[in-house]
Amino acid sequence: MKAWLAEAIGTFALVFAGTGAIVIDEASGGKVTHVGIGLTFGLVVMAMIYAVGDTSGAHLNPAVTFGFWLSRRLPGGSVLPYVASQLLGAFVASGLLWVMFNDSTLGATHPNGSAWQSFALETVLTAILMFVILSVASGPKEKGMLAGVAIGGVIAFEALFAGPISGASMNPARSLAPAVLSGSIGDVWIYLFAPSLGAALGVLGHKAIA
Repeated sequence: MKAWLAEAIGTFALVFAGTGAIVIDEASGGKVTHVGIGLTFGLVVMAMIYAVGDTSGAHLNPAVTFGFWLSRRLPGGSVLPYVASQLLGAFVASGLLWVMFNDSTLGATHPNGSAWQSFALETVLTAILMFVILSVASGPKEKGMLAGVAIGGVIAFEALFAGPISGASMNPARSLAPAVLSGSIGDVWIYLFAPSLGAALGVLGHKAIA
């Protein structure tokens, strides 16, 4: 139960701060900036890894949970509770942002270009992220002192270079909640399937060198 609550709290913080940065950037006329948004995503993930990593592993992402299950570092019985907790945290965060900024898209991710271009980007970005996570994690929990820095750094640099095209979501929960609550679900399939495929590829890559 503590692990599920940790996942809900951690994912809430990720979605509230990360998509909140996008919402506030729009509301403030660009004062946060694209760089600020990318750094916000990386920093909040880093902080949550140190805050809840010893309790749940700080997956904060259904695709990462799927990857841990594929790599046999997470029991199958934990997958659904983890994903449900992550979705709960994401929807509560997006709901709070909707109350505060109800005329916003809530930071929903959309392709800027072709759908398949964004699908490819999201797949590769998540594969790199999963590869790094498995390389610095011990079991289902983040143990290394620098694990948070490494994982947060990956999310930040991927958001910085790929965000303008695909949104650099890499996270089905982060994309689903704002899409549903803002009513902009047309492209959400990209951000549900591509990260899951990417996580599987990241697991294969890690197994190839482990």
